[in-house]
Amino acid sequence: MKYKPPKLMTFPKDEPITVEVLTKFMEKHKLEVARYEYLKNMYRGIMSIDDEPTKDPWKPDNRLAVNFTKYIVDTFTGYFNGIPVKKSHSDKEILTKLQEFDNLNDMEDEESELAKIACIYGRAFELLYQNEETQTNVIYNTPENMFMVYDDTIKQEPLFAVRYGYDDDYKLYGEVYTKETTYALNGTMGFYNMTEQAPNPFDDLPVVEFYFNEERMSIFESVISLVNAFNKAISEKANDVDYFSDQYLAFLGAAVEEEDLKNIRSNRVINYYGDGSEAKNVDVKFLEKPDSDSQTENLLDRLTKLIFQTTMVANISDESFGSSSGVSLAYKLQAMSNLALSFQRKFQSSLNSRYKLYCELSTNVSNRDAWKDIEYTFTRNEPKDIKEQAETANILMGITSQETALSVISVIPDVQAEMEKIKKEEASTAIFDQDKQPSEKETGTAVSETNEEVTNAQD
Repeated sequence: MKYKPPKLMTFPKDEPITVEVLTKFMEKHKLEVARYEYLKNMYRGIMSIDDEPTKDPWKPDNRLAVNFTKYIVDTFTGYFNGIPVKKSHSDKEILTKLQEFDNLNDMEDEESELAKIACIYGRAFELLYQNEETQTNVIYNTPENMFMVYDDTIKQEPLFAVRYGYDDDYKLYGEVYTKETTYALNGTMGFYNMTEQAPNPFDDLPVVEFYFNEERMSIFESVISLVNAFNKAISEKANDVDYFSDQYLAFLGAAVEEEDLKNIRSNRVINYYGDGSEAKNVDVKFLEKPDSDSQTENLLDRLTKLIFQTTMVANISDESFGSSSGVSLAYKLQAMSNLALSFQRKFQSSLNSRYKLYCELSTNVSNRDAWKDIEYTFTRNEPKDIKEQAETANILMGITSQETALSVISVIPDVQAEMEKIKKEEASTAIFDQDKQPSEKETGTAVSETNEEVTNAQD
């Protein structure tokens, strides 16, 4: 089953948002939900092989599902932000506020989940809100029960967002987020109320979309047919194994009694004899299917390579991958690195939208434009040769600045902090050298020189 990637929902920015308007967009979103559920099931290992027609009861009917999709998503997200994104700011006061905001919301886990959801569904949403202590909080949300509508201008800026669901009595509940107000939804589909709940504390829409690519496609959506073909091929392979382990025994030219069959099964011995031409015509053998083992294995290998090549995600569990190092490893990770760079640009744009909302409130920071000076550092989670990095840094010390040289070493999480540590160590070493007591040799020389000076003065 295939689903087309969703298109952006748009609406004129100057027209009112009514119940009829919301109903129309909810109906559109329901058509997308089927695709989202299919992608989620693929990630969980619930594949199309389970929906194949049932075979005859006497035939083997294996349903094997190899979860390439989960492997691809988890491998890429681990590579992309297994090492959390670092944020820095020239203003230490602003940086402290940003760190408090991140710590309050456990931002490392938040951003990891946003990246994973975006890889699975093609998009993810993040809601910003104020808690009872006027602190800004964030929470991620999947597109299964949330959607965003953009204006119909060339900029296509966010206009409003809707989160909704149904309780056990099939009653509708949810919220509508606009730039001015948050509305509460309650009732049934087509017969619900939209009541004003609370004013929006931010100047913009308090919902940010994180998307994997401009088309809002899942990272594995382009290889769904290949994954389904692999599952079907390996299931048939398992069926063939069952066939061979339960082969039919053919007796040609001889009548077999029921008691003889029991003895054959028990003793594993077949012994037939006859007089004259009858003995020559007796033939006992197993019925065998044609062997297509090599053909099946070639197909499985080809499908595996195509799956990883098409998604641009490295198969790091491959045997040849572990023996690679240096430039060879970099080439093998090049495609995934390019994919990560593309996603990074989208991800950073969404981070800017998040911190722009955060800086709009004077209770958070004093400068509402502080988000413009935030610098993000994305570090790929890949094997590192620390010895090679240290040697490179040592060479660069005589060519570049200390900061540039230290930035080569991946075990240094914060170069500025490391430089401060180096300065403190150098300062403490200098103080220790000044306070160091002279040795006996140095003391003897000093006393000798002093006596000589006294003698010369007396003369």
